[in-house]
Amino acid sequence: MIFLADLPAPSRMGDILMAFLSIVFEGAPYILIGTIFSGIIDAFLPAKLLDRVLPKNKVLATLIAGFLGLVFPVCECAVVPVIRRLVQKGLPLSCAVTYMLSAPIMNPIVAISTLTAFKEFQGLSWATAGNATMTIARLSLGYLVAVIVGLVVLRFKPGQVLRTSIANKIENAAAEDDHGHVHAPAASFNGKLVHAMRSSMRDFLDTAMYFAIGVVITSVFNTQINQGLLNTVAGNDWLAVPSLMGLAIVLSLCSTSDAFIAAPMTAFSMAAKLAFLVFGPMMDIKLLFMYSSVFQRKVVVSLLIGLFILIGLLSGPWMNLVQHLYIKP
Repeated sequence: MIFLADLPAPSRMGDILMAFLSIVFEGAPYILIGTIFSGIIDAFLPAKLLDRVLPKNKVLATLIAGFLGLVFPVCECAVVPVIRRLVQKGLPLSCAVTYMLSAPIMNPIVAISTLTAFKEFQGLSWATAGNATMTIARLSLGYLVAVIVGLVVLRFKPGQVLRTSIANKIENAAAEDDHGHVHAPAASFNGKLVHAMRSSMRDFLDTAMYFAIGVVITSVFNTQINQGLLNTVAGNDWLAVPSLMGLAIVLSLCSTSDAFIAAPMTAFSMAAKLAFLVFGPMMDIKLLFMYSSVFQRKVVVSLLIGLFILIGLLSGPWMNLVQHLYIKP
């Protein structure tokens, strides 16, 4: 009892700080993993390897890139530094953008968490009431939206999409290849490992700065705004869908845990929940700032508006389609 009496009184600043730390502790490990992965790619992945492995047909390569999350499962916090390095290593820009948007959704961990949250999978057997409609709808719509955006990016050159510093590195690498020059890290394993750690450190500091700015804004919203206001629009899909998408932006939840937030929202339709679960991993406040470390500002704004409209329009019809096609066991 003496210990409890010494606890500080609740305060707004304390609530904001607690919310800030909870998001940082949840997201920072994934950023660290992503930046370590990006450093390993920079040091050990041969230049243009992915370009040689993927099909030469750019449309087909973009379609395949949507499934890369099944091979390299990363959440949205980790994917930005990874695609930044992959682009510099020769991955076509359309494939990189498709992978960036689809990987936080099209991966086994997110599939299992969604199945569990919506009670579509229990133990080792399918739940008869769940039918896995939300999980199927989420993964398939996430893939479709990512591919559509990737195909749109096909029309643009890297210099029109990427920040100048990153675009210049790609152009310099291409010029070196044309002249037969190859600048690789140190030949020894230890030299490559040191190079990887240095690259990881630079990527972590760069990405973490943008991440922290987004988390501060999210923390203020989560603690100072009345969340119950959303229930007033839950009954109208024309309002519910954009409202939950807006909520996904400010909550900045990890794609591995957001389904547990959406599932209990019984006042909202399945279509609105689907929009929340697809839009959130592709675009939120922290991602807005993290994308700014890779893409030009006008591209980030266009991506925000385009994803909001595309997912908002597709979520309802797509949910109805999946429910219609899914046959109960």
